[in-house]
Amino acid sequence: MMSGPQAIAASEAILEGERFQPEHGTHGMVSTSHQLASEVARKVLAEGGNAVDAAVTAGFALAVTQPRSGNIGGGGFMLISDDAHDKVIAIDYRETAPSAAYRTMFQDDDGNVVEERSRFSANASGVPGTVAGLALALDHYGTYSLAKALAPAITLAEDGFIVPKRFSDGLIEARERLTKWPESTKTFYKPDGSAYQAGERFIQPELAATLKRIAAHGPEEFYTGKTADYLIDTIQAHGGMMTKDDLANYTPKVRTPVHGTYRGYDVYSMSPPSSGGVHIIQILNMLEGDDIGAMGLNSAATIHVMSEAMKRAYADRSKYLGDSDFVDVPLKALTSKDYAKTLRAEFDLAHPTPSSDIGPGPVQRYESNETTHFSVADDSGLAVSNTYTLNFSYGSGLTVAGAGFLLNNEMDDFSSKPGVPNAYGLIGGEANAIEPNKRMLSSMSPTIVKKDGKNFLVTGSPGGSRIITTTLQVIMNVIDHDMNIQSAVSAPRIHDQWLPEELRIEQGISPDTVRLLEAMGHNVVTKPAMGASESILIEDGQFQGGADPRRATSSAMGL
Repeated sequence: MMSGPQAIAASEAILEGERFQPEHGTHGMVSTSHQLASEVARKVLAEGGNAVDAAVTAGFALAVTQPRSGNIGGGGFMLISDDAHDKVIAIDYRETAPSAAYRTMFQDDDGNVVEERSRFSANASGVPGTVAGLALALDHYGTYSLAKALAPAITLAEDGFIVPKRFSDGLIEARERLTKWPESTKTFYKPDGSAYQAGERFIQPELAATLKRIAAHGPEEFYTGKTADYLIDTIQAHGGMMTKDDLANYTPKVRTPVHGTYRGYDVYSMSPPSSGGVHIIQILNMLEGDDIGAMGLNSAATIHVMSEAMKRAYADRSKYLGDSDFVDVPLKALTSKDYAKTLRAEFDLAHPTPSSDIGPGPVQRYESNETTHFSVADDSGLAVSNTYTLNFSYGSGLTVAGAGFLLNNEMDDFSSKPGVPNAYGLIGGEANAIEPNKRMLSSMSPTIVKKDGKNFLVTGSPGGSRIITTTLQVIMNVIDHDMNIQSAVSAPRIHDQWLPEELRIEQGISPDTVRLLEAMGHNVVTKPAMGASESILIEDGQFQGGADPRRATSSAMGL
């Protein structure tokens, strides 16, 4: 049924089990980065659909209302927790490198990385996975048809929607990058070249036609039909290497999520090619022996040990993480509590360890990538945590002519040259080198925390390299600091990724705390807000939604 047309068949054995048939009028909560997506997802729950139905509907709605990050031209990860059947599964619909890709494709003749090639060219795009991934989830865990889940998105594209200020500001900021492509100029700007202003209606007829074709013919239309023709014609017209065979052969993967424990809670998160889940569990393991609650939220002592743990995790990321279908990722070692104890023993509680003194750890002895996130949960015990992306805001900036959607620039998430930082300053190694059909490493970390076997916290975030630390802090804020979900999502954040040598903070961290950290030797740098965690907390059968105020359009809605 699916695209590649083999996708569902390849996953049948893994996803065997009953479909959910919820009672009419399911209760639950949705939290997304756009009010219109939250509204249509909430309506799905109100009409008796389950959390997966609502999540897929929201995902397609965001592809219309939030084109800078919602997408059908990108990819992502979905975690589904099914209390009724005691299982948690991970759907990997990350993009793949085209079959003609090669490790030095973004280097010049002297071996230097040419950033423009991996970020803003037709070869910056990996083979998109969103349509196949969302359809797979719906087919196995939803009760809606794909056409029904697509209907609200089609209406929003065909009839248009009133744009908020954030939408208008984004197009103004991205004008230079987007208008270098005639297809993007036509799609996102008025005939006179001006940007749509807040309060004006934005209509996307070509995208509406694309979504209608997918609704009528299924996901394979995107990968082998008219939409596929539009996509490949556009890429090849601009010198890209992706082919129709690359699209036809795309298959989402069903994976086992990484699993750890923290203070008696079970933490499930995305497995490779995400590095996020591995390192969230690794950092929690390093911090579990400290009384973080007593040390205090965003105190100098707490931030210091968090920084030390983060640096060591990101150092390990630089060497060990990649697509586990291509490289041997030492998951057991990296998520081992014993390994975490050896790393924790290295911490100097009075001074930060210089990044130059930290490198990837000796894991062998312990072996026995502008994004959007949304969360949905219902009272049948089904929860969905989904993060998907185009990579940069508006991806490569290239719109598929005739189809009305932007393409990703995920190829930049590979190590264009091992040891050279990517756009987020992340160092990559051989494990994440470019190879044909390989999935590029990602920081996306959709996460579900369970308490006593039941869904407790559904969370995740956009934010590039800061996704991992943003998601980590929401978990810690709830478990260590006993915060309600809105407070946990809203609290100021910190981030340390080993290199560059800086402890990044948001506004809102006390100046006294900053002085203490600087006196210890930290290079503290205040930068713009990090992440946008759309989260849900479930306690005693009650749903709490936390919409991140860092995005003005964020919205949590329940019933």
